[in-house]
Amino acid sequence: MDYVVKEFGSYKLHMIKTDKFKTISVKVVFRRPIEKDKITIRNVLSDLFMQSTNKYSTKRDLTIKAQDLYACEVSTSNSRLGNYITTTFHLNSLNDKYTEEGNFKEAVKFLCEIIFNPDIKDNKFNKEKIDIVKASCRSALNSLKEDSANYSLVRMFEEFDNEAPCSYRLAGYLDDLDKINESTLYEYYKDMIEQDLVDVFVLGDFNVDDISNIFREVFKVRTLKRVRIPYILDEKNVGKKREFNEKIDNSQSKLSIACCLNGLSEYERNYVLTLYNVILGGGCDSKLFKEVREENSLCYTVYSVPNKLDNVLIIQAGIDKDNYEKTVKLIEKNLDDMRKGKFDEDDISIAREYYLTALEEVLESTDRIIDNYLMMELIGTDTVDRKREMICKVTKNEIIKVAKKVKLDTVFLLEGVKDERD
Repeated sequence: MDYVVKEFGSYKLHMIKTDKFKTISVKVVFRRPIEKDKITIRNVLSDLFMQSTNKYSTKRDLTIKAQDLYACEVSTSNSRLGNYITTTFHLNSLNDKYTEEGNFKEAVKFLCEIIFNPDIKDNKFNKEKIDIVKASCRSALNSLKEDSANYSLVRMFEEFDNEAPCSYRLAGYLDDLDKINESTLYEYYKDMIEQDLVDVFVLGDFNVDDISNIFREVFKVRTLKRVRIPYILDEKNVGKKREFNEKIDNSQSKLSIACCLNGLSEYERNYVLTLYNVILGGGCDSKLFKEVREENSLCYTVYSVPNKLDNVLIIQAGIDKDNYEKTVKLIEKNLDDMRKGKFDEDDISIAREYYLTALEEVLESTDRIIDNYLMMELIGTDTVDRKREMICKVTKNEIIKVAKKVKLDTVFLLEGVKDERD
């Protein structure tokens, strides 16, 4: 793949040239430091973009236009990357060689219509459309507990550190939803367009100069100010293990554990920690899966995942509440075994192959390729080729060293109290 970056003053255009796909994929990423009380309004705005624009007054009109452009796909999404919140506009369009000359440019114009010409009149968004989106958001917020695994994770992070961005509910908050109206949403939209950091990623088989000319002509963002803070959250001081419990009307209980990661180098964060996690709880060959689930039958599911930008390693399990104490003790034993080096070179080889296979899967997905380049831009991660090279250098002693930097901090049990016989 050829990778070309052009600086257009108010944004960067990242062009990833490959002939592997019949489509050209675009991601426009707006981002800023996250504020807890602004999450909900950003969610409403993100959903509102796909309801209408000044030119296309209904969702049906947007759908018809997308179909006219050879069924191009346009969507929006919000996510958190460490200390930042991002709003991403996605466009997937067939390459002109499979449609007609100029189709991709028209698709980009359509995307820009959605971003820069929303349904605003007299400095206000359309109230009817806002009410539709707010009703959908309210329903999602009221049903948060229905996804018990996710709710357990949300509550665990709130107990872990309720001031840190990792504790913020990305779904938003009902109190903030009630404050949103046509005017406040317009002011936030204007601020986002003028103040957010912006990057545009384009992946596909194209002429670099052609793509540059298209975006120079039609993508008219003018960022006035760029606020930059570190992406990685501050490390949390570790004390004694803290345990929390909340009851839920469910037959199964959800266990969520946060382990602090302190003092990691970039090499350890990006490579050694990855192999450590795969060995500990990253798949069906992991220590947790074999010992907690298979050998002791203490849980239905169990896995671990590192949240590198938050300096946290998460362990989750679905258990019967009566198995809580035994499960936590066995998880603690596995963490301690990793510190003592109770794993062998075969475990490392299996973990390395798992990682290398996952890298190959990245190259099969336009979204994941772009996300890899996004992380290269934001936090300086390596190319796929460099990742292949570096993962093969990780040693057992390095994994043990990282294992000693993983400290259990918060244990949260979402306790199911519903009798299955009811």
